[in-house]
Amino acid sequence: MTVREVEHEITVEAPAAEVYRLIAEVGNWPLIFPPTVHVDHLERGAREERIRIWATANGAAKGWTSRRTLDPEARRITFRQEVSAPPVASMGGTWIIEPAGEGASRVRLLHDYRAVDDDPEGLEWIDQAVDRNSRSELAALKSNVERVTGSAELTLSFTDSLEIEGAAKDVYDFINEAQLWSERLPHVKQVSLTEDSPGLQVLRMDTLTKDGSVHTTESIRVCFPHSRIVYKQTTLPALMNLHTGYWQLEESADGVTTATSQHTVILNTENITKILGEEAGIPEAREFIRNALGNNSRATLGHAKAYAEARR
Repeated sequence: MTVREVEHEITVEAPAAEVYRLIAEVGNWPLIFPPTVHVDHLERGAREERIRIWATANGAAKGWTSRRTLDPEARRITFRQEVSAPPVASMGGTWIIEPAGEGASRVRLLHDYRAVDDDPEGLEWIDQAVDRNSRSELAALKSNVERVTGSAELTLSFTDSLEIEGAAKDVYDFINEAQLWSERLPHVKQVSLTEDSPGLQVLRMDTLTKDGSVHTTESIRVCFPHSRIVYKQTTLPALMNLHTGYWQLEESADGVTTATSQHTVILNTENITKILGEEAGIPEAREFIRNALGNNSRATLGHAKAYAEARR
């Protein structure tokens, strides 16, 4: 039985404790790993956990489950896939985060794996995939952790909520059936939705802003009937380096649903003056994005309210 062990590493300009926290708290993964759309805890103890990960792989949306063991004192996180896909027979590894001078960290990513039936071609395929993915993952970790920890003013998170005299299921149906948005929502000019796996959607649409400009975006959406839809944009407007969000629905005992739209954005500073003019800076970009996304979310919630209340 051949077990391959490999290691990749990178230096990150951020404190080791902060890098460890960002990797340990899986809710951060959509911010620091470009392929990751959403991560949920299936089981969670003080040191042991099972997590469900939804991410893109070669342009397709996939989901899998892993077990993790956390060691905050040593700043180590070990992980192992519960079910591996051929040609992988088993796959696991460890994150190790070490101080590397003032305000910097050495991040080591270890993998161990076997190929099905010890097939040499399968092992070579895994070698190449692990090497390619580890290098790109560490490069993304470096750039995104440095951006998240070093430029808090570039990150913007906000919510908009609306009370609806209707069932959460009806509100959920309106948001879930995004293929109908070009007919139902004035700010959506064109839309296409695919759902090859139930609850895992790819949504592409052209959206109008108040100034009449059109933005083309594509998102991966993970749907949890009838309470929550989480998404991450994979094609972004020019002012954003990252955009994640969710729709949350909570129905009270008297049948009133509180619908919330949440957004988290990291600004792309390179395009601020190009989009907003020579005098514009980060405050103007933050305000523009807050208004543009908030207006569209509130419009969607308003139409969802009318839809659900008409079915009460």
